[in-house]
Amino acid sequence: MAKTYFTEDHEWLRVDGGVATVGITDYAQEQLGDLVFVELPEIGRKLAKGDTAVVVESVKAASDVYAPVDGEITEANASLSADPSLVNSAATGDGWLWKMKLSDESQLDSLMDEAAYKAHIG
Repeated sequence: MAKTYFTEDHEWLRVDGGVATVGITDYAQEQLGDLVFVELPEIGRKLAKGDTAVVVESVKAASDVYAPVDGEITEANASLSADPSLVNSAATGDGWLWKMKLSDESQLDSLMDEAAYKAHIG
């Protein structure tokens, strides 16, 4: 069963079998406004927690999206190249950014669950 985690930087991760699907939260996409471009990560790239994984550009600004945990990118959401607005319309669904194989699942312990994240954004 997949479990969802959240970061203070407004990323979400849905973890299932040692693989995390990562995206930005609805709160983050609302703050950014309409996305016009998503720079997708390279498959096979190894990330350490806190590394910039993806850059999203909106009408307002460009923002980095950080790796929430250590891991290796296994897939990027190619649909976003043609339609970056998927992140706006379905941030926690079809608008996911990348998938990664986790290096250290114990890092998930430092992340928030949905209730804690909702309190964080208040």
